[in-house]
Amino acid sequence: MDAPSRAPGLARLGRFAPSPTSALHLGNLRTALAAWLLARRTGRGFVVRVEDLDRARVRAAGDIAGRQLRDLEALGLDWDGPVLRQSQRPDVYAQMIDRLDSYPCFCSRREIAEASTAPNSTDWRPYPGTCRDLSAAERRVRASGRRPATRLRSRVCAWTVTDLARGRETRMVDDTVLLRNDGTPAYNLAVVVDDGLQGVDQVVRARDLWSSAPRQAMIASLLGLRQPVYAHTGLVSGPDGQRLSKTAGAAGLGELIDRGVELGRVRGMLAASLGLPPVDDLSELLTPDQRIDAALTPPPAPDDEAPDTGTAPHRLDAGPILGDRLGWWSDVEILVEGSAISWRPRRRTGCR
Repeated sequence: MDAPSRAPGLARLGRFAPSPTSALHLGNLRTALAAWLLARRTGRGFVVRVEDLDRARVRAAGDIAGRQLRDLEALGLDWDGPVLRQSQRPDVYAQMIDRLDSYPCFCSRREIAEASTAPNSTDWRPYPGTCRDLSAAERRVRASGRRPATRLRSRVCAWTVTDLARGRETRMVDDTVLLRNDGTPAYNLAVVVDDGLQGVDQVVRARDLWSSAPRQAMIASLLGLRQPVYAHTGLVSGPDGQRLSKTAGAAGLGELIDRGVELGRVRGMLAASLGLPPVDDLSELLTPDQRIDAALTPPPAPDDEAPDTGTAPHRLDAGPILGDRLGWWSDVEILVEGSAISWRPRRRTGCR
């Protein structure tokens, strides 16, 4: 199968893949900068993908996708090849679903919640398999009342993934949804297909998506696609951990500039929050410099320091990573007051 929008001649890629439902806030831009730097400084290409499968929200947002791309350019980020848009690839996802062992699922979210077992010590609440082994007659009866989603028929119960800051971790997986009952390809399928066909082998994104990595890596393996290495960045919040707001980094780049915040100040603040020099021109961060390489290298993860004990699959800890060193893996707080912008490390109890 052809891989549209693969950057020409680039075998290894990093990427940034926003959803065009709102302007990119400072947390998004920090993740984009981290993804760009980790790709460029490791000799990878870098691509941008628009994840616009949620058509209702995308329509309601207007031309946010174009605004997001303009903001990335204004910040100083570049990318290789054309921008891929998921909404233009339904046939690709359908072909990939046909290659997987799957079954129709007629369960509603409420039914799944009621039928699922209580979370155990790993905080794991798997799909209970209600529709996995329905007979043809049972499926016909259920189809008369509800359009089904399509679920993967998983043959394994756990999968191991690697994160640059968190090491190797294993988590149980279940029969994840591949196609929603409204006909929309599921995020966990689309993102895997796009990464695999584009040649993305390094996925940089916020740490709240860490728990989805095992099921995505499993799907990649089943499709014969390369499983990426992950780098889950710290989260950005307002003062004292408050959710981002217009006064705490949630405004888009254009709105910040309209309020008098200098673009160079935004670049410098984002770079500094990653443990890097507060440069005005981001291209300065691409020059050969061992200090920058060291700043982008996280401390050894716990699993890298201790031998494998062979214990049962455990929960992926998506909590904050603490320590004396600040980097892309660290949580930070951002405050915007008028035309002034500031940041500080987010200090709290974390996973290590």
